[in-house]
Amino acid sequence: MGYAQLVIGPAGSGKSTYCSSLAQHCETIGRSINIVNLDPAAENFNYPVAMDIRELISLEDVMEELGLGPNGGLIYCMDLNYHMHLEENLDEWLTEELDNYLDDDYLVFDCPGQIELFSHVPVLKNFVEHLKRKNFNVCVVYLLDSQFITDVTKFISGCMASLSAMVQLELPHVNVLSKMDLVRNKRDIENYLNPEPQTLLAELNQRMAPQFGKLNKSLIELMLLGKYLLLFLAMCMDFRNSFRILWPQVDQYSMVSFFPLDLRKESSIQYILSQIDMSIQYGEDADVKIKDFDPEDGD
Repeated sequence: MGYAQLVIGPAGSGKSTYCSSLAQHCETIGRSINIVNLDPAAENFNYPVAMDIRELISLEDVMEELGLGPNGGLIYCMDLNYHMHLEENLDEWLTEELDNYLDDDYLVFDCPGQIELFSHVPVLKNFVEHLKRKNFNVCVVYLLDSQFITDVTKFISGCMASLSAMVQLELPHVNVLSKMDLVRNKRDIENYLNPEPQTLLAELNQRMAPQFGKLNKSLIELMLLGKYLLLFLAMCMDFRNSFRILWPQVDQYSMVSFFPLDLRKESSIQYILSQIDMSIQYGEDADVKIKDFDPEDGD
């Protein structure tokens, strides 16, 4: 059984920085992880790259050959539905690369930032199916820039994007507010870590015209009162083994919640990592280590 994080989020949300900091943290605590680049447009890395999709296809080559722009070129690179030969090559490439790792290895996939890839285009979902066939437990790590969360409307927008990815990918989901070290007034962010539905609804109604009142209420209920929807998704996605991980979210009536990440603090990185590990049952089948000792001789 292998383990994997799929690191997604809007462009500029800090995905590569997260991967780099995670690699440094795991090196410090003596834990082995492998970072995989899934961005055909990536150029520079601050972490050791274990696998690189540019060995299969690169954005620069696609833009030059097809005359596409950066956004269209990246979608072309990643969209396996329109390029069956690429899908076959990806399966062969991934299988060959994964043969270099043991069954219990831990992979972290640094994904592109185009929101289409994880919202409605079935690109990453197909990639996840490849990983599942290779017997990997996969968790999505969705990063959102904390500086983006400055008012209730932007918070709603970020939550809806996260929820879209959650439903599209059908995987355990850990939402992270990145760049907390750059936030000046952390009290404004704290209000959105454990939001009160009625407070959010009141703020939303104040900012929008009266005719949107019913829509605002439906959005808040979907995000924060989605108890039965989350239970339904859990059953559909066969999360029986990880149901105990989902239940606290259900019990708190929260569909979408965020964990703050301050990369200056090792404890913050470790807390995020522990949440991810629990969602994919990492280490649960490890043998208990018993230290041998010589009992003291009694008189």
